[in-house]
Amino acid sequence: MGDSFSEGLWDPYPGLEDTQRGWADRLATSLSERRTAAGEPAIEYANLAIRGRLLRPIIAEQLDVALGMKPDLVSLIGGGNDILRPGVDLETICSALEDAVVRIRATGADVLMGTGFKAGGTLAWTNSRVGVYNANIWSMARRHGAHVLDLWGIRSLFDLRMWSADRIHLLPEGHERVKNAALVGLGLSPDDDAWDEPLPPAPRLTRIATTRANAAWAREHVGPWVKRRVTGRSSGDGRTPKWPTTEPWPRT
Repeated sequence: MGDSFSEGLWDPYPGLEDTQRGWADRLATSLSERRTAAGEPAIEYANLAIRGRLLRPIIAEQLDVALGMKPDLVSLIGGGNDILRPGVDLETICSALEDAVVRIRATGADVLMGTGFKAGGTLAWTNSRVGVYNANIWSMARRHGAHVLDLWGIRSLFDLRMWSADRIHLLPEGHERVKNAALVGLGLSPDDDAWDEPLPPAPRLTRIATTRANAAWAREHVGPWVKRRVTGRSSGDGRTPKWPTTEPWPRT
Protein backbone atom coordinates (compact mmCIF):
# COMPACT_ATOMS: atom_id res chain seq x y z
CA MET A 1 0.00 0.00 0.00
CA GLY A 2 1.25 3.49 -0.69
CA ASP A 3 2.20 6.17 -3.18
CA SER A 4 4.99 6.67 -5.73
CA PHE A 5 7.63 5.56 -3.21
CA SER A 6 6.18 2.05 -3.04
CA GLU A 7 5.11 2.06 -6.68
CA GLY A 8 8.83 2.37 -7.41
CA LEU A 9 9.18 5.42 -9.65
CA TRP A 10 12.48 5.97 -11.44
CA ASP A 11 13.38 2.28 -11.16
CA PRO A 12 12.05 0.67 -14.36
CA TYR A 13 12.43 -3.02 -15.05
CA PRO A 14 15.17 -3.62 -17.64
CA GLY A 15 13.56 -3.61 -21.06
CA LEU A 16 10.20 -2.46 -19.63
CA GLU A 17 10.60 1.28 -19.26
CA ASP A 18 6.91 1.84 -18.48
CA THR A 19 6.84 -0.73 -15.66
CA GLN A 20 8.41 0.39 -12.41
CA ARG A 21 10.17 -1.98 -10.02
CA GLY A 22 11.14 -0.19 -6.81
CA TRP A 23 12.17 -1.32 -3.36
CA ALA A 24 8.90 -3.15 -2.61
CA ASP A 25 9.14 -5.42 -5.66
CA ARG A 26 12.81 -5.97 -4.83
CA LEU A 27 11.89 -6.87 -1.25
CA ALA A 28 9.26 -9.34 -2.44
CA THR A 29 11.85 -10.95 -4.69
CA SER A 30 14.34 -11.32 -1.83
CA LEU A 31 11.74 -12.79 0.53
CA SER A 32 10.50 -15.21 -2.12
CA GLU A 33 14.00 -16.35 -3.07
CA ARG A 34 14.77 -17.05 0.58
CA ARG A 35 11.65 -19.17 0.89
CA THR A 36 12.25 -21.19 -2.25
CA ALA A 37 15.89 -21.73 -1.25
CA ALA A 38 14.57 -23.25 1.99
CA GLY A 39 12.23 -25.56 0.06
CA GLU A 40 9.11 -23.48 0.77
CA PRO A 41 6.61 -22.19 -1.82
CA ALA A 42 7.25 -18.76 -3.33
CA ILE A 43 5.42 -15.89 -1.69
CA GLU A 44 2.39 -14.27 -3.29
CA TYR A 45 2.63 -10.53 -3.74
CA ALA A 46 0.52 -7.58 -4.82
CA ASN A 47 1.39 -3.88 -5.08
CA LEU A 48 -1.52 -1.45 -4.80
CA ALA A 49 0.55 1.76 -4.58
CA ILE A 50 -0.32 4.65 -6.88
CA ARG A 51 1.80 7.77 -7.34
CA GLY A 52 0.55 11.09 -6.01
CA ARG A 53 -1.75 9.63 -3.36
CA LEU A 54 -2.19 11.33 0.01
CA LEU A 55 -2.23 9.14 3.10
CA ARG A 56 -5.96 9.11 3.78
CA PRO A 57 -6.86 8.25 0.15
CA ILE A 58 -4.24 5.47 0.29
CA ILE A 59 -6.06 4.00 3.27
CA ALA A 60 -9.55 4.59 1.86
CA GLU A 61 -8.76 3.06 -1.54
CA GLN A 62 -6.27 0.34 -0.71
CA LEU A 63 -6.82 -1.00 2.81
CA ASP A 64 -9.99 -3.02 2.21
CA VAL A 65 -8.51 -4.42 -1.00
CA ALA A 66 -5.34 -5.44 0.82
CA LEU A 67 -7.21 -7.06 3.71
CA GLY A 68 -9.38 -8.93 1.24
CA MET A 69 -6.24 -10.77 0.12
CA LYS A 70 -5.80 -12.15 3.68
CA PRO A 71 -2.16 -11.04 3.88
CA ASP A 72 0.58 -12.17 6.24
CA LEU A 73 2.48 -8.89 5.81
CA VAL A 74 1.25 -5.46 4.74
CA SER A 75 3.59 -2.60 3.90
CA LEU A 76 1.76 0.67 4.58
CA ILE A 77 3.97 3.65 3.80
CA GLY A 78 2.74 7.12 2.89
CA GLY A 79 2.44 10.68 4.10
CA GLY A 80 5.21 12.23 2.04
CA ASN A 81 2.78 13.93 -0.32
CA ASP A 82 0.83 15.27 2.68
CA ILE A 83 3.96 16.70 4.28
CA LEU A 84 4.79 18.68 1.12
CA ARG A 85 1.47 20.53 1.31
CA PRO A 86 1.28 23.83 3.23
CA GLY A 87 -1.83 22.98 5.23
CA VAL A 88 -0.97 19.47 6.35
CA ASP A 89 -2.53 18.38 9.66
CA LEU A 90 -0.01 15.91 11.06
CA GLU A 91 -2.21 14.81 13.93
CA THR A 92 -5.03 13.91 11.57
CA ILE A 93 -2.91 11.84 9.21
CA CYS A 94 -1.14 10.12 12.10
CA SER A 95 -4.50 9.20 13.62
CA ALA A 96 -5.65 7.77 10.26
CA LEU A 97 -2.42 5.78 9.95
CA GLU A 98 -2.76 4.32 13.44
CA ASP A 99 -6.37 3.31 12.83
CA ALA A 100 -5.25 1.46 9.69
CA VAL A 101 -2.41 -0.27 11.55
CA VAL A 102 -4.85 -1.39 14.25
CA ARG A 103 -7.17 -2.87 11.60
CA ILE A 104 -4.35 -4.76 9.93
CA ARG A 105 -2.89 -6.08 13.18
CA ALA A 106 -6.36 -7.26 14.28
CA THR A 107 -6.27 -9.78 11.41
CA GLY A 108 -2.99 -11.21 12.68
CA ALA A 109 -0.97 -9.77 9.80
CA ASP A 110 2.35 -8.04 10.35
CA VAL A 111 2.74 -4.39 9.35
CA LEU A 112 5.73 -2.57 7.92
CA MET A 113 5.57 1.22 8.24
CA GLY A 114 8.20 3.67 7.05
CA THR A 115 9.59 6.88 8.49
CA GLY A 116 10.08 9.94 6.32
CA PHE A 117 13.40 10.79 4.72
CA LYS A 118 15.86 13.29 6.10
CA ALA A 119 16.04 15.96 3.42
CA GLY A 120 18.78 18.41 2.54
CA GLY A 121 19.19 21.47 0.37
CA THR A 122 16.00 22.94 -1.06
CA LEU A 123 13.78 20.42 0.78
CA ALA A 124 15.38 20.73 4.23
CA TRP A 125 12.38 22.81 5.39
CA THR A 126 10.34 19.56 5.58
CA ASN A 127 12.54 18.03 8.30
CA SER A 128 10.68 19.56 11.24
CA ARG A 129 7.40 18.08 9.97
CA VAL A 130 9.02 14.75 9.14
CA GLY A 131 10.52 14.59 12.62
CA VAL A 132 7.09 14.86 14.25
CA TYR A 133 5.67 12.30 11.84
CA ASN A 134 8.52 9.89 12.50
CA ALA A 135 8.11 10.15 16.28
CA ASN A 136 4.46 9.15 15.88
CA ILE A 137 5.40 6.19 13.68
CA TRP A 138 7.88 4.82 16.22
CA SER A 139 5.27 5.19 18.96
CA MET A 140 2.65 3.36 16.87
CA ALA A 141 5.10 0.57 16.14
CA ARG A 142 5.77 0.10 19.86
CA ARG A 143 2.08 0.13 20.77
CA HIS A 144 0.96 -2.29 18.10
CA GLY A 145 3.96 -4.51 17.46
CA ALA A 146 4.65 -3.20 13.96
CA HIS A 147 7.92 -3.12 12.02
CA VAL A 148 9.57 0.10 10.83
CA LEU A 149 11.58 0.84 7.70
CA ASP A 150 13.87 3.55 9.06
CA LEU A 151 14.30 5.77 6.00
CA TRP A 152 15.45 8.71 8.13
CA GLY A 153 18.36 6.62 9.41
CA ILE A 154 19.74 5.50 6.01
CA ARG A 155 22.90 7.60 5.88
CA SER A 156 23.74 6.73 2.29
CA LEU A 157 20.52 8.36 1.07
CA PHE A 158 21.78 11.73 2.25
CA ASP A 159 23.55 11.93 -1.12
CA LEU A 160 21.93 13.61 -4.10
CA ARG A 161 23.35 10.94 -6.43
CA MET A 162 20.84 8.45 -5.00
CA TRP A 163 17.96 10.64 -6.14
CA SER A 164 16.29 11.27 -9.47
CA ALA A 165 16.19 14.64 -11.18
CA ASP A 166 12.99 15.57 -9.30
CA ARG A 167 14.82 15.11 -5.93
CA ILE A 168 11.91 13.28 -4.30
CA HIS A 169 12.16 9.84 -5.95
CA LEU A 170 15.01 7.37 -5.69
CA LEU A 171 17.12 5.96 -8.50
CA PRO A 172 17.67 2.16 -8.75
CA GLU A 173 20.67 2.20 -6.37
CA GLY A 174 18.55 3.98 -3.78
CA HIS A 175 15.70 1.49 -4.14
CA GLU A 176 18.14 -1.38 -3.66
CA ARG A 177 19.44 0.16 -0.44
CA VAL A 178 15.91 0.74 0.82
CA LYS A 179 15.11 -2.91 0.12
CA ASN A 180 17.98 -3.92 2.39
CA ALA A 181 16.83 -1.47 5.05
CA ALA A 182 13.37 -3.05 4.84
CA LEU A 183 14.85 -6.50 5.43
CA VAL A 184 16.63 -5.12 8.50
CA GLY A 185 13.41 -3.46 9.65
CA LEU A 186 11.69 -6.84 9.45
CA GLY A 187 14.38 -8.35 11.67
CA LEU A 188 16.10 -10.19 8.80
CA SER A 189 19.64 -10.07 7.48
CA PRO A 190 20.27 -7.77 4.50
CA ASP A 191 21.23 -9.13 1.11
CA ASP A 192 24.31 -6.90 1.19
CA ASP A 193 26.08 -6.17 4.47
CA ALA A 194 27.50 -2.96 2.95
CA TRP A 195 24.04 -1.67 2.02
CA ASP A 196 24.44 1.61 3.91
CA GLU A 197 28.04 2.38 2.98
CA PRO A 198 28.41 5.88 1.50
CA LEU A 199 29.26 6.48 -2.14
CA PRO A 200 32.77 7.69 -2.98
CA PRO A 201 33.12 11.45 -2.48
CA ALA A 202 31.60 13.48 -5.30
CA PRO A 203 33.34 16.43 -6.96
CA ARG A 204 32.18 19.71 -5.44
CA LEU A 205 29.99 21.78 -7.71
CA THR A 206 30.75 25.44 -8.21
CA ARG A 207 28.24 27.98 -6.97
CA ILE A 208 27.25 28.73 -10.55
CA ALA A 209 26.68 25.05 -11.32
CA THR A 210 24.61 24.65 -8.17
CA THR A 211 22.49 27.68 -9.03
CA ARG A 212 21.88 26.37 -12.53
CA ALA A 213 20.94 22.92 -11.24
CA ASN A 214 18.48 24.43 -8.76
CA ALA A 215 16.95 26.59 -11.46
CA ALA A 216 16.53 23.61 -13.78
CA TRP A 217 14.93 21.59 -10.98
CA ALA A 218 12.47 24.39 -10.21
CA ARG A 219 11.59 24.82 -13.88
CA GLU A 220 11.22 21.14 -14.79
CA HIS A 221 9.78 19.67 -11.60
CA VAL A 222 8.59 22.26 -9.06
CA GLY A 223 6.63 24.28 -11.62
CA PRO A 224 4.56 21.33 -12.90
CA TRP A 225 3.99 20.12 -9.33
CA VAL A 226 2.62 23.54 -8.30
CA LYS A 227 0.43 23.65 -11.40
CA ARG A 228 -1.11 20.29 -10.51
CA ARG A 229 -1.82 21.52 -6.97
CA VAL A 230 -3.48 24.72 -8.23
CA THR A 231 -5.64 22.84 -10.73
CA GLY A 232 -6.52 20.05 -8.28
CA ARG A 233 -4.87 17.33 -10.34
CA SER A 234 -2.54 14.51 -9.30
CA SER A 235 0.18 12.59 -11.12
CA GLY A 236 -1.78 9.46 -10.26
CA ASP A 237 -5.12 10.52 -11.74
CA GLY A 238 -6.55 7.75 -13.89
CA ARG A 239 -3.86 5.24 -12.89
CA THR A 240 -4.48 1.77 -11.50
CA PRO A 241 -2.18 -0.40 -9.35
CA LYS A 242 0.60 -2.12 -11.25
CA TRP A 243 0.10 -5.51 -9.49
CA PRO A 244 -3.52 -5.38 -8.27
CA THR A 245 -3.92 -9.04 -7.29
CA THR A 246 -1.68 -11.51 -5.52
CA GLU A 247 0.48 -13.70 -7.74
CA PRO A 248 3.40 -16.02 -7.06
CA TRP A 249 6.52 -13.88 -7.04
CA PRO A 250 8.63 -13.08 -8.94
CA ARG A 251 6.41 -12.85 -12.00
CA THR A 252 7.47 -14.64 -15.12
